[in-house]
Amino acid sequence: MKVFKEEQRFTQTWLIVLLAVSVIVPIVVITKTYLEENSKITTNEFVLTLLGIAVSIAFIFFFKLRTNIDEKGIQYQFSPFHLKMKLIKWEEIKKAQVRTYDPISEYGGWGLKGGSFWNKEKGKCVNISGDIGIQVEFKNGKKLLIGTQKKEAAKHVLKTYKNRINGVS
Repeated sequence: MKVFKEEQRFTQTWLIVLLAVSVIVPIVVITKTYLEENSKITTNEFVLTLLGIAVSIAFIFFFKLRTNIDEKGIQYQFSPFHLKMKLIKWEEIKKAQVRTYDPISEYGGWGLKGGSFWNKEKGKCVNISGDIGIQVEFKNGKKLLIGTQKKEAAKHVLKTYKNRINGVS
């Protein structure tokens, strides 16, 4: 029995730099305003504002994408949006393959994407980084792409379960 397991988080250097740069301006502005002689900002407001900025920036690091592929099917969870793993049973899948995609033009970026507003025919996408994903086409016509950083391992385990996708147990 082959099993594929992967866990991803938003830890890209470019993202950390972008977040750091984007908080500098509000922190400098609020600090400068607070330190003015006749400032209308109280110490409590100043501390709560800084705390709010820190919490909103730190929130992105709580996002996590977990993917498992085993004899039951393909399971995924994008925390904090999914409270438990979502199972896609082999019987529900028409086709599953690993493919390269363009996150921005196909789905509008990274995260939980797709569906109503962006490139509806591509289906939904759940990803953290990169441009490799497990493309799942359901028998009902819907599509889901799950991002992965483990291209070869995902290909290998999908090949192992190919007979289950084709309806042979």
